[in-house]
Order: sequence, then structure tokens, then C-alpha cells
Amino acid sequence: MIKRNFLFCYFLLISVSFFAQKERVEYLPSFDKRPLHYGFYLGLNNNDFKLNLRESTIANADITVEPTAGFNVGLIADFRLHKNLNLRLEPGLVSNSKRILFNHLKNSPTPQDSIREIGSTYLHVPLVFKFSTDRYKNIRPYLLGGISYDYNFSSNERNQDDNSAGQFRMKTHNFMYEVGIGIDIYLYFFKFSPSIRGVFAINNEIKYDDDPNSRWTAPVNFMGTRGIFLNFAFE
Repeated sequence: MIKRNFLFCYFLLISVSFFAQKERVEYLPSFDKRPLHYGFYLGLNNNDFKLNLRESTIANADITVEPTAGFNVGLIADFRLHKNLNLRLEPGLVSNSKRILFNHLKNSPTPQDSIREIGSTYLHVPLVFKFSTDRYKNIRPYLLGGISYDYNFSSNERNQDDNSAGQFRMKTHNFMYEVGIGIDIYLYFFKFSPSIRGVFAINNEIKYDDDPNSRWTAPVNFMGTRGIFLNFAFE
């Protein structure tokens, strides 16, 4: 449901931007000729984990993830490489939370063993290419693609306690790839750019428990972030 709302909001913004093209005045006509410009963005995200389970000694292992919406905020440095190609550095902070349900532990004598609450704050540093069409009046659609680095402030990777003590651990340093679409809307004083992108983990983010037969981490072959970001950039 959250992802559907993200998509609905984005396509609503695109529809409004096309109706705005009735305005004949072309704003910021030389904006895209700058070799370098800056901006900032605000946005929402919906992150969960892609899970790949392995055959393990844990009978009927069953793990699911319940994501919630979070927020993101950051800065933009845009380098013009060509009239239709830009390289963008977009460092920012991303915050969200997830609940991991270990369904095979629901009948455990300790009920809290079956749930782990994961609240995360990341330093998110994407380096992306922006492929833009030619400008039409006051709009310009574009595609995004690139990689990003995440520093997880809440990873607890160095914590000596693991799930046997109620502590779920993740890796601190992670890498992602990103793809997305957006549209530049040229206004009187600035350029407004809503975009939506998918973010997908490259590396395995889970920190395994010390016990190789852990009921929590032994069944997991791969756990990596996958999410949707809805950003609103002001440049």
C-alpha cells in the first residue's frame, strides 16, 4: 500500500507539471548551461529487505519483513558533462525502520525472540548519471542510474552481543545501485525536480551471529536493502 501511494504521488506531480505547460513564458532559459550548480532535496522512502534463505539445520525457517515509511534529506552537486548528460553527487541522511518477523520462533517460550525492531539511520552517498531529454517549454524528463554507498550508524556491527542477547546486527558499510525517473520543472526562481528511484543492495548486509546454528541468522543466505525513494529536489 505504501509503495502504491508513492507511485500515485509521483504520477500526480507529473500530470500537474504537464498542465503547467500552458504557460508560454520560458523560465530560467540558461540554467542548464551552467557547468556546476547546487541544490538540496527532501523526500520519503520505503525500505525493506530482500531475503534469500538457505537450507539450514533450522526446521521450517520462515522470515518476513514489515517495512515502514521513512524520510531522506540531502544536498546536490550537479556537474554538466553534455547538454543531455549530468553527473550528480547527492550525499544525505536516510532514516527508516523495519520489523523482522522470525515466524518459526512464534512458539518460543520467550515471545520477543520472534521479533526484531530495526531502526536505521544512514549516511547515503549516491553518485548517479542523469540522462535528460531536450527541454520542452518548462519541463524536462530524465532517467537516473548509478551507485551509492551507505554508512549505517545503527548497524551495531561491533556489538559483542548478538541475537541470543536480543541484539540484531547489520554491517556498517554497504553498497547499492540505483535506477529512477524524474522530471525537471522550471519555475520563476528555481528548478523543482520530483523523482522516484529504486535502490537495491549489492552486498549482504547481515552480521551473522557467533553461533553458526543461530535460529535467527543461520537460515539467511542473503539480506539486502531494497527500497523506493521519492525525492523532491530544489536547484
